[in-house]
Amino acid sequence: MSDRCFLVLGGAGLVGAQVVREIARQLEPERIIVASLFRGEVREFLHDVRKEFPQVEFVGAWGDVFVRDEFTLERRRRLLQSRTRRDQLYQDLFGDLEEAYGRSSLGQIIREYKPDVVVDSINTATAISYQDVSSLSKKSFDILSRLRQVVDHEDLAGLDALGKELEQNVSTLLISQSLPQLIRHVQMLHKAMTEAGTRLYLKIGTTGTGGMGLNIPYTHSEDRPSAKLMSKTAVAFAHTGLLFLMARTPEGPMVKELKPGAMIGYRRVSYNSVKVRGRPQFRFESKEQALDGRLALRGDENQFPRISKLKMAGVDTGENGFFARGEFETITHIDQMEFVTPEEIAEQAVLEIKGSNTGYDVMAAVDSSILNPSYRAGVLRQTALDKLARIEEETQSHSVALGQLGPPELSKLLYEAHLLKLNYGTLAAVMETPVTEISETLMDFLAHNELLRTLITSIGVPILMPDGNCLIRGPRINIPESIYHELPVHDGDVDTWARKGWVDLRPSNFQVWQTRFAHMIRTKHMLHTRGTSSVTTKTYLPETIEIGAVVAWLFSNEEHGYRIK
Repeated sequence: MSDRCFLVLGGAGLVGAQVVREIARQLEPERIIVASLFRGEVREFLHDVRKEFPQVEFVGAWGDVFVRDEFTLERRRRLLQSRTRRDQLYQDLFGDLEEAYGRSSLGQIIREYKPDVVVDSINTATAISYQDVSSLSKKSFDILSRLRQVVDHEDLAGLDALGKELEQNVSTLLISQSLPQLIRHVQMLHKAMTEAGTRLYLKIGTTGTGGMGLNIPYTHSEDRPSAKLMSKTAVAFAHTGLLFLMARTPEGPMVKELKPGAMIGYRRVSYNSVKVRGRPQFRFESKEQALDGRLALRGDENQFPRISKLKMAGVDTGENGFFARGEFETITHIDQMEFVTPEEIAEQAVLEIKGSNTGYDVMAAVDSSILNPSYRAGVLRQTALDKLARIEEETQSHSVALGQLGPPELSKLLYEAHLLKLNYGTLAAVMETPVTEISETLMDFLAHNELLRTLITSIGVPILMPDGNCLIRGPRINIPESIYHELPVHDGDVDTWARKGWVDLRPSNFQVWQTRFAHMIRTKHMLHTRGTSSVTTKTYLPETIEIGAVVAWLFSNEEHGYRIK
C-alpha cells in the first residue's frame, strides 16, 4: 500500500474510532487525521490511540464540516438566531460555488492535509435531515395564515411583528433544506479531494431505518409517523446517488460506500449521567396541572425545582444515543432492528481500502445492477440518424436543437457547427478560410435564411452580430439566467454570455473554432498505424462537420464531460 495519510471524518465517533484503530493496526499509515464535531471527544480519543499506536502520527481536527470555516465551532442553533449569519449561510448554500468552496471548513481540512484516503463515518443523513424542514414549514405557514388575517384587518402594528417572525422562519427554512445542502456538500467534497489527489473516498452510510421498512416502530424520540425519519432515509439514498455520480467522474477519487442495515452498537455499558445534545439532563419535582385551558408543552425549567442529575444504567450506542436496558433489549431483539458492531464495519472498511472485494460495497452493487448502453441501441442509433437526415432534406428544414436538452451552450454550439457545416462542409475548409470572411459569410447567410434565423432566436438563443454590439433575438433569452426580467450589461458580460449560450458571429469566436478543428484533425494521424488503440475520447473520425459528433468531442475534451464506466 502506498497510502500514508488518512482522514477519518467522524473519527472519534462509534464507528470512526474503530476505523482509526483498524487503519493504524493493519495499514501502517504515517499519519491519521481524526476529525469530529467536539474538541473534547477528539482529544480524549487521541490520548488513547497515541498510547496504543505510538508509531503513528495522530492529528486532531474538530468542528462542523458542513459550514464555512469561521462558523465551524458555533452551534447551528446559535447561527440561526442571527440574521447576518443566516444570510451568510444562504450565500454558502445558494451563492457562487467557487466562493463557497473557498470558505468551506471541510475543503480547508482536505486541502491542508491532502489525504490519500478519506473515510467518512459522519452520519450525514441525520446531520442534514434532522434540521426539521417539516416543522419549519408548518410554523411558517401558521405565521403566514396569521399575517393574512392582519393584512385583512389592516393592523400595521401586528404586521410589523409578524413580518419579522416570518422572515426568521422563512430564511431558516431556506437554509435548512436537505437536498441543496447535500448536493453542495458532495460538490465541495469532490472538488477538494480532486485537488488534493485523494485516491479513495469510503463512505460509511446508512439506510436511515436500521434496515427496517416503512413499518419501523422506532424514531429519534419524535412521534410516528416521523417525517424526520423518512427524510433521513431519503437523504441517505440521495447521498448514495450523488456518490454514484462522483464515482463516474473522471480525475476524481475512487468511491465506495458501506451501508450498515442494523443498529450500530455499542461503545460501553455503564451507569452514567444522561446527556441530551451534550448537556446534562435533570430530574425535576413533578407538578399537577388541570386539563383545562391551554397545555404548555415546554414549560420554564426554572419553575420546576431540580432534584439531581438524571442517572441510569444504559448502553452508549454513539451517535444513536444512550439507551436504557429496556430500550436496548427491544430494539436489538430478533426481527426488530437487531445490531451490528462497529468493529465488524471497521474490518470491512479496511478490506475495501486494501482493494478486497468484500461484497458490501454499495457502489459496486449499483454498478453491477444498472443497465448499460447496448450494441442493439448503437445499431438503431444510426438508423434514426439516417431517417432524420432524409426528413430534413425532404422538408428543407433544420433539425439541430430545440433547447430542451441543456445547458444552453449545447444549442449554441450545435447551431454554430451547423452554420459552419452548411457553408463550408469540412474541417479543412474552415481552417483554410480567414475568420473575418467566415464571420461575414455566416452573417450574410443568416440574413437571407429567415427560417433558420428565426428558429434559432425563437428557442431563446440570440445571435451576436460580427461587431459584437448588436443582437438578433426573439421574445426570450436563455442566457444569462436570472430571476429578473431585465439586467444591466457590464464590461465582460457579453463575452461571458456569448460563450455560454449565444450564437456568436464575431471573428474571435471563429478563431476558437479553427483551434478546435486543428486539434480534431491532429487526432487522426495515427489511425492507419495504431488501429483501434488510436481511437480515444480525443479522436474525431469524420472528415466532414457532423454537428453531434463535433459537440460531443467538445464536451469530452473541453468540458471533460464523458462517461468512464
